Amino acid sequence: MTERKPPGVSFESWVDRQIRDAQQRGEFAGLEGAGRPFDEGVETPYDELWWIKRKMIREGLSSLPPSLALRKEVEDALAAAWAAPSAAAARRIVAEVNPKILDMMLKPPPGPPLGLKPFDLDEIAREWHARRTEAEPAPE
Repeated sequence: MTERKPPGVSFESWVDRQIRDAQQRGEFAGLEGAGRPFDEGVETPYDELWWIKRKMIREGLSSLPPSLALRKEVEDALAAAWAAPSAAAARRIVAEVNPKILDMMLKPPPGPPLGLKPFDLDEIAREWHARRTEAEPAPE
């Protein structure tokens, strides 16, 4: 469709003619996805950034700034540490995020400041034990 709209022809009728001619030439036959339903249902509200969100999911990108993404990761790691079956497992979980925190402290990314420092693993183990003893009922 590289030709220009002729003067005096309404835009709508010109576009309709272009589509009709393309259909007659068979240019719409055998298109990828023909006959399959759309991925998103009709009942979902319209999101004008849907294509950006899909692209980010495909590319494995995050919409959060790196410091906020790390804060979320640290929050999840601490929750997993407190639910860990042993103090050693809790230390191991938190030890995985410590290098990431240190790296972000040394090379600040764009976005809001991190506001975290590496965790003391011995303190995590003590806290894990304290939480376990609080959760256990006292023997009668």
